[in-house]
Order: sequence, then structure tokens, then C-alpha cells
Amino acid sequence: MRTDAPDRPQPLPPARWWFALSWLCALTLLALVGCSSLPPREPPLAQAGGQGLVTVRGADGVVAGAQKRQTLQQLGNEGRHELLRHHLRTLTQTGDADLYRGNRTKLLVDGPATFAAMKAAIAKARSRVLLESYIFEDQGVAAEIADLLLQRAADGVTVAVIYDAVGSITTPTEFFQRLTDGGVAVCEFNPINPARRPGYWGITHRDHRKLLVVDQQVAFTGGINISRVYGSGSASWRRSARTSGGAPIDDGWRDTQIEMRGPVVPALATVFEATWREQGCKGELGGTPDQPLAAEPGDRVVKILASDPRDETNRIYTALIAAIDAAQVEVHISMAYFAPGQVFVQALCDAARRGVSVELVLPGRSDSSLVLHAGRSYYTQLLQAGVQIHEMDLAVMHAKTAVIDGVFSTVGSSNLDWISFVANNELNVIVLGEEFGGQMNALFERDRKDSRAVTLEAWERRGLGGRLMEGVGRLFERWL
Repeated sequence: MRTDAPDRPQPLPPARWWFALSWLCALTLLALVGCSSLPPREPPLAQAGGQGLVTVRGADGVVAGAQKRQTLQQLGNEGRHELLRHHLRTLTQTGDADLYRGNRTKLLVDGPATFAAMKAAIAKARSRVLLESYIFEDQGVAAEIADLLLQRAADGVTVAVIYDAVGSITTPTEFFQRLTDGGVAVCEFNPINPARRPGYWGITHRDHRKLLVVDQQVAFTGGINISRVYGSGSASWRRSARTSGGAPIDDGWRDTQIEMRGPVVPALATVFEATWREQGCKGELGGTPDQPLAAEPGDRVVKILASDPRDETNRIYTALIAAIDAAQVEVHISMAYFAPGQVFVQALCDAARRGVSVELVLPGRSDSSLVLHAGRSYYTQLLQAGVQIHEMDLAVMHAKTAVIDGVFSTVGSSNLDWISFVANNELNVIVLGEEFGGQMNALFERDRKDSRAVTLEAWERRGLGGRLMEGVGRLFERWL
């Protein structure tokens, strides 16, 4: 089982008796992950098609009739009207078109910008702070976040934290105890030790989500953990590389987070609340915050995709592969861990062959060599189909984003790999419309400029060692 970095723990602390037992069980259970299957590429259409399945919610709840039509018309007025209608139709055909209107969104690039915005939001909290992260470290900016949470708890704000037991395995228990003693409600997702919280143990079921909700005012999600590796951004990596020939592996992470304000915020809070209940976490979440929901502050239309391996199908995988199959102009994907399986790769190839511009920005260096090579094992097939591949070497690519036809954009925690699809709780959001899609495409173009193109001619000249590693990576793809 792969754990990323910053979604990858550092070397384990001194072993206890239950470590050996739990990891032995993990090896057995991983076989179950390997046997898991993904949803079909073309899911059955919803019984009722068309725009009737679109549900639109605003600050006052579900909107219908003229208000609903006005919302969709405003989206179309941004541009690429027919493409927007086409992708809305695709969402309805998968039976999954519940939308939140009236939101304001902001892309946050890399750790410094993200943590500055998150800390500012926490500092203004009046009712409650809900924080969920795969990794929660005790050093650097992560320690600063912890101190701020303790301050807000001391001021009477309800503060609750969910962290993953595997993702945060190297964080001392004393760190979380300090939070608990300071009035923060802390919950460990699926503890490694089955005796720690009986009834809540699943070594292959991890919580990979990254979510912060403050009152009903603002929410954040994306790929960024509460980790020291985000102390500097990818721009610092590039400057260091030009002047000194490189940068440490734990510096200069390239990642993307999204800040949201509006009706989608309380909906994201319910995602946190559901996990809290399902895990039997102790501590009250304060119910509905006293501070009322702000009036709809923007024009963005957002959809939430929260996946759980116990679901019948993975909503993130299904929505993304359906959008790729529906693509008419362009598919732009920036991805930290790319080992999505043959069906997903074939969807990308089919899109390229029908004339869609398909471009990928993938890591040129990675903390997980096997995942890197598993993804590269598909390069020949992708390049022959006309897919353009770019590898980023000057920073650690950790973003998980896609923009399709300039109107369907997604940001979140889910990688394109089997662990994300069949073993993890993940959280993505879809933002519809050309205005946000233009921002996403501009960010993609910046990343593409900071990457090097992989050509078929050059790729076919790669060495034997790389080819062997690709074979090994493909062999273990379902376990990565």
C-alpha cells in the first residue's frame, strides 16, 4: 500500500507488538484491494435523462423553475454555451448533477498561499472549525496550525480534527494529546491498533481527504496536507534549481487548493460530520453554527464529489471518465500519482484519436518510484494515440486537477490510481463554467511551461533499466 509524501510517512517509530500484527493483516487485506474492480467505463444512463435531473441549491435551499433556469443560463453566458450544456447532460446521464450555485472560488497555488488563507480563516472563526487531513504533522507550518487551533478552542470556538492513522503515523501521540488537552476534539481515522477504538479498524481503508470548514463562511479542499513540506512553494524550488542545481526532496511542492465561500460550505461541513459519526468520534461538533450562512457571494456553480470505498461506484472516477468520454475540445490533467489502469488510459487515447487535445502534466521525479514507473508503462500507448505528456522535474508535482473543454474543472484529493479509486475516502469538487475553467487552464499552461515534453521518438530510446521498472510498476499497479 502506497502512502504519498507528503502523503507518505517517514520511517516508522519503534515497533510495538500490534504493529507487527496489523501490518501482517495489511498484507493479507491488500490482496483484496488487488481484486477490487472499478466502475464500468460507460455507466447505465439515469432513468430520466436531460436537464430534469439537475438539482440546484442556493443559500435558501433548493431552487427550481425560473431561478434554476437563470442559474444555468448565467453559466452559459460565460461562454462555450453548447459545451457547458453538453457536460451538464453528461452529469445527468450518470445520475449525479446536484449543484450548489452562488459561490465564490479562489485557486490557491502551493503551500504558502494555502496556509496563509487557511490560518486567516481559522483566526476569524466564531463558531467552529472542522479540519480533516490525511497527514497532520507536528513540525513547521503544521505546528503553527496546531497552535492556532488551540488558541481558537481556548476562545470558546468548537474545534474538531480528523487525521488518518497511517498518514500521520510518524506524528507523536503526545502531539494529538496536547490538542485534546487544549479542548480540541480529535479523532483518529481507522486506528492501526484494533484495540484502540474497537469496531473502527480497516487497515486498507484510509481517509485521504483534505478539508477545512470554518463556520458557514469558508471551506478549503485540494491536495495539501498539514505538513512541513509545504513551507515553501514550487517557485522557490525553481529559483534554487537555477542557482544551485537543485533543491531538497522535501522542498518546493507544486500543489493546488481551492477556497470556497457560499452555499457549498455547509454542504462540505456535512461531509466532515458524516465521517465523524461513522467513525464513532468523541466530542460534539456544535450543531449548526450560530453565525448564519452568508448571502450567495458569487456566481460559481460547484458540485461535491465525496467518495468512499464502500460505495457501489466511485463517484470521482465515474464523473471524470464520463467527462473525458464526452470531451470535444481539450482534456488537461495535472496529476501527482498516475497509474489509473487500462480502461482510463484507453479513454484518454480514444479522446485524442477523435481529435480532442489531450495533455498531461505528470511528475518527472517522485517519492514513489513504482507509481512513477507504473504510469510511464502507459506512455507508449498514450503517445502513439496523440496524447501529449509533460514531466515536471523542477518541483514535486502533487496537484490533482483536471479541466475539460474549459467548462468542467475539478480540484481535490484523489489521485488517478487504484488506491484512490478502491481504498480511500477522497474529496473533489467540480466547478462548472468557462470563467473558472479559464483560470484552471492558465494554471495548467504555467505548469506545462515548467515541464519538459516527452516525445514518442525520445521515449522509444529509453534504457533497459527504465523498461524493466515499468514492467514491475505495471505488475504492482493495483497495490500502489
